[in-house]
Amino acid sequence: MMVSSLASIIDHTLLKPEATATDIDRLCREALEYKFAAVCVNPWWVSRAAERLKGSNVRVCTVVGFPLGVTTTEAKAAETKEAVGDGASEIDMVMNIGAFKSEDFQGVEEDVRAVVRAAAGRTVKVILETGLLDEGEIRRACELAKAAGAYFVKTSTGFGPGGATAEAVRIMRGTLGREMGVKASGGIRSLAAVKKMVAAGANRIGTSSGVAIMKELMAGE
Repeated sequence: MMVSSLASIIDHTLLKPEATATDIDRLCREALEYKFAAVCVNPWWVSRAAERLKGSNVRVCTVVGFPLGVTTTEAKAAETKEAVGDGASEIDMVMNIGAFKSEDFQGVEEDVRAVVRAAAGRTVKVILETGLLDEGEIRRACELAKAAGAYFVKTSTGFGPGGATAEAVRIMRGTLGREMGVKASGGIRSLAAVKKMVAAGANRIGTSSGVAIMKELMAGE
């Protein structure tokens, strides 16, 4: 795997509640240095990240309905509109897992569609929290995200039970074919883990270990 191709699929992520302005600035500097696809930050930091990354190719991604997914649809749409106004170009929203488990599939699809509409053409990724779902549920959740107009499905928040697994990524990719993106996120801390996820079908990686992974790759070349 080449340095440039690896960097171009990494969302350089910092979603810890205790992250400071200094931490966000460092995240943005690292993203610029390594040419990562995006930084992924909490909504409070979107405008700061957008300012730091202005004029670059690094996108600003933020999270909506995070990390539980059970805020109202109206709240998710409002969060999305505000984030877009602040400079976000990618939205990682958490699916309403409780509604999904209740088989309110129409409600789940409408929840995603409201965020897609509020994002006004920007990339929306739907976090499924695959650690809480079986294979059939992962497939159904992918289908709902697709029907609602999302661009990606994503494995995990990183705050739920377990993180990304190659098996979950395989199921997601197998369900969607090549029509949508698959983002693996949660517990990916090594080059070997990245390669495993990419081999399973992921075309975006969310990780807080992006710099360490890049250094690992460069040390091996």
